[in-house]
Amino acid sequence: MYYFKILKLLENTYKEKVFLLKFNVGDTISVYIKIKDVGKERIQKFEGIVIKMRGFNNTKTFTVRKISDNVGIERTFPFFSPNIVKIELKKKGLVRRSKLYYLRGKYGKFSKVKHKN
Repeated sequence: MYYFKILKLLENTYKEKVFLLKFNVGDTISVYIKIKDVGKERIQKFEGIVIKMRGFNNTKTFTVRKISDNVGIERTFPFFSPNIVKIELKKKGLVRRSKLYYLRGKYGKFSKVKHKN
């Protein structure tokens, strides 16, 4: 019982940091993350296409895919993570699927998603 009270307290503290930005699968976003080095803390940008969103409430996560040096990199972020500083929406995507796993096998021009103007 005590465990659930602590869990609820933690959930409520992170839930206050709700992003006003609404994004969906297929959108191109920039995620600014706090990186802790030895004795320092810096902010790093991870920019790519959202290929998956899963979960609900406090367990909600999203996966961002980018291509760097012809290698696909995917990173999954908890939506209410204290390490996320901000999220910027670059482009809104036009997709008809909820999971864009087909982008994993595509490179170059073919790995792009149509965007709204």
